[in-house]
Amino acid sequence: MLVSAVVCGYSMERDEAIAACIESLLSQTYDPLEIVVVVDGNPSLRAFLEERFGSDTSMRIFENETNRGISYSRTQGGELADGEIVAFIDDDAVAEPDWIERLVETYEETDAIAVGGFVAPNWVDAKPTFFPEEFYWLVGCTERGFAEDGEEVRNTYGSNISYRREAFLAVGGYDVNTGRKGDQHVQAHEAPVGIRLRNEYDQGMIYVADAVVHHTLFPYRGEFHWLVSRSFWQGFSKRVMDTLYPETYGNERTYLRDLFARHLPRRVRKAFLGPSFTQLQQIVAILVFTGAVFLGYVYAMTKRDLRREAEE
Repeated sequence: MLVSAVVCGYSMERDEAIAACIESLLSQTYDPLEIVVVVDGNPSLRAFLEERFGSDTSMRIFENETNRGISYSRTQGGELADGEIVAFIDDDAVAEPDWIERLVETYEETDAIAVGGFVAPNWVDAKPTFFPEEFYWLVGCTERGFAEDGEEVRNTYGSNISYRREAFLAVGGYDVNTGRKGDQHVQAHEAPVGIRLRNEYDQGMIYVADAVVHHTLFPYRGEFHWLVSRSFWQGFSKRVMDTLYPETYGNERTYLRDLFARHLPRRVRKAFLGPSFTQLQQIVAILVFTGAVFLGYVYAMTKRDLRREAEE
């Protein structure tokens, strides 16, 4: 089956990152594969990519006239694609050579309509000692305890996610009211697609642990104040999701239960049995990040016209 790998870019600050991403797609072991690049309103970036990759016949480059956001661009990429499967990867991620091959195996062996894989952190600087793996989702990576290999989930993360193209487009693709657009803070644009797929087809997404993508984490993503701010706006985004899609609540409730019933007590025991400054740092970080998420959620609740604001 033909697979279309879609990558969207919008900033010249990430020119080398998106080039590395595309090079990893060109090195995939799976064939047939086409690469669809959507540039979100940046002629300079398009020119850079055309100069670097324009001679490759397996790749097509498109550009939005203006910045329309990641959700619009990804949906457009799905519409422009020719593949039976459409696989999405972030512009600052690099795929393992067998990434597409591992995804396709699941489609070929099952009736899956969506398959996602593992997003590994690729720290440009050293990983901060205070940053707990339970909160890797803050930086778009797969957190500890996410799912078992082969388990059905609502969605994986945007750096490593794929759909049967026909089903993806049938449910409307990504919701343009969510996802990154300039300085817009509403995140979690994968969740609505998963919800609509389940409602329409009564199927979730299959998680494949050995389909691996490495998400580049630039130095600012390891700064404590940035992570606290990110937590706050994730809480805000969660409230938006609950407003637009009430069905999103279950996954987060399960996460919180596991966090406070399993992961945090385990860390506390380790801290007492073998005193560790790193363990104590990470316990504090878990509490601070959770508190920031809660505050962001409460702040969003004060917005009377939250639905209208999200849809503007």
